Amino acid sequence: MSDDFSMDLASGIAAFEAKHFSRALQLLTPLAEAGEAEAQYRLAIIYQNGLGSVRNEPLAYQWMQHAAEQQHGLALHGLGFMYMDGDCVERDDHKAVHWFQAAADLGLEGSMVALAQMYEQGRGVEQNAEKARQWYTQAGF
Repeated sequence: MSDDFSMDLASGIAAFEAKHFSRALQLLTPLAEAGEAEAQYRLAIIYQNGLGSVRNEPLAYQWMQHAAEQQHGLALHGLGFMYMDGDCVERDDHKAVHWFQAAADLGLEGSMVALAQMYEQGRGVEQNAEKARQWYTQAGF
């Protein structure tokens, strides 16, 4: 990764964090197109929520999927929520469980809690109170 690439990514993240979303979009788009997972994830959030642009469900899903395919933990978690809630994509509890499991395997506690809830409710998996309890415990509850 070149110094310019790193600086552009840092600038794009800084713009995002400062809620300068149109600037973040401008800085992060070329990086996302070049395969940078963090840029892809942040573009997904921008498009999913219509931050500094109109809400664009297909682009939100596309960028979240690309980042998730690179094992970006928050993107894995975000894709799980997209499928669980039917946000930007058709609701699919089985796919939600798949993505939450991948994020939980990376140690994301929020995904562990989401998995626990899926097992507790029998969404996308067979209802299993013991597995739900195990996931809650692993998440620190």
